[in-house]
Amino acid sequence: MSQTSTAPRTQEAPSSGGAGSPLGNGLKQRHLSMIALGGVIGAGLFVGSGAGIAAAGPSIVIAYAVSGLLVMFVMRMLGEMSAANPASGSFSVHADRAIGPWAGFTAGWMFWTLLCVGVAIEAIGAAHIMTGWFPGTPSWMWVLVFMALFCGTNLAAVSNFGEFEFWFAALKIGAIALFLGLGVLAVLGLLPGSTAPGTANLLHDGGFLPNGMDGLLVGLLASVVAYGGLETVTIAAAESENPVKGVARAVKTTMWRIAIVYVGSMLVIVTLLPWNDPAVSEDGPYAAALDHLGIPAAGEIMNVVILIALLSAMNANIYGSSRMAYSLVSRGQGPKALGKVSGRVPRRAVLASCGFGFVTVLLSYWYPDTLFAWLLNMVGGVILVVWGFIAVSQFVLRRRLEREDPQKLVVKMWGFPYLTWVALAGVAGVLALMVLDQDTRVQVVFTGGLTAALAATGYVMQRRAAAAR
Repeated sequence: MSQTSTAPRTQEAPSSGGAGSPLGNGLKQRHLSMIALGGVIGAGLFVGSGAGIAAAGPSIVIAYAVSGLLVMFVMRMLGEMSAANPASGSFSVHADRAIGPWAGFTAGWMFWTLLCVGVAIEAIGAAHIMTGWFPGTPSWMWVLVFMALFCGTNLAAVSNFGEFEFWFAALKIGAIALFLGLGVLAVLGLLPGSTAPGTANLLHDGGFLPNGMDGLLVGLLASVVAYGGLETVTIAAAESENPVKGVARAVKTTMWRIAIVYVGSMLVIVTLLPWNDPAVSEDGPYAAALDHLGIPAAGEIMNVVILIALLSAMNANIYGSSRMAYSLVSRGQGPKALGKVSGRVPRRAVLASCGFGFVTVLLSYWYPDTLFAWLLNMVGGVILVVWGFIAVSQFVLRRRLEREDPQKLVVKMWGFPYLTWVALAGVAGVLALMVLDQDTRVQVVFTGGLTAALAATGYVMQRRAAAAR
């Protein structure tokens, strides 16, 4: 795919801080490092992985390894483009430059919708935990409290967002490190009163592939969803002190983070517990493993960790969605009113993102089986579509940079162009698997409809802009 010659080359306003920049540069390297580390540890890992284990059994380790490899390719490609051209619109800006404004419009507004719906889901999940601790309190009250809290932090200086995410990430990393440490000791039989399980849970109860390839494919689809959110670090880097250095350092550590946090956790859990233990899906795999190790109040400990993960994701999604909306508007691809910046923060974009998220929460109460279900299905495959845009954009921009500005290639995609094609094939393969699976087919249909509608709108806007020149 190539850039349309008649497309208007609108550019995002400078966003990496410094003189003349509309946005700030209040994020420090320690903020970016923790956002990168903590962004990979979400509620989807702590809770959603239970469904994957129930479907795939011990082979969930393979599912997370395969999807993790795809994510590493995507993040490396995104890191290459973001280090060469830091921008608050991240992959939307890259798609605009590589393919055309219609592509930047489509990828940007799809991701904005995904993040805003994510804000609602996280607020609902956090409220559910709070009503369990404080029976009799209405869930809407907690939703309102959390929405107001994080809307307020994002309306203030960007350093507030960075500081919240720094401590949220530190707590999540501490929790997962403690879990992995205890788990490895238990697997080796070094904990007091523990016996090394060996390969019993990995090979018994139906074997390593108890539900065959069908179960492995379901686990693969579940694992892809859990990896969403890593892209936020490239959005945040544009408001850091040194965007190029920040992106490069964050991306280069992606491999070991994914290997240790995701694949390592799954291996520890399915080694310690039978994959078909009801507690894995009912209580969550991490709580079940801690309970197996005799950790007192394992369920409540995990509720605290999950609450932190939910609030962290909520904070990050409000930030990411507001910056994406600002970037789109600055390129003439959204309502001009959202482009106003005050105090070096796009406050109207923050309010719009929070407002859409809160309306989505209301839809979950008023129309749970219609409009809310439609929204959930609509964003079901968005992350895969975004990854597709990233791969195509990297292919085009890498060729362009090699010809015109090779010194900007601070971070390089491995094995270019072959691994870029592998990543594209992987994205297409996962989407094909979603079409074949009855439970996820509807998500592909709805996401495809959203993609087509936005692409058509973006193309019409692009043609009108070109005609008006």
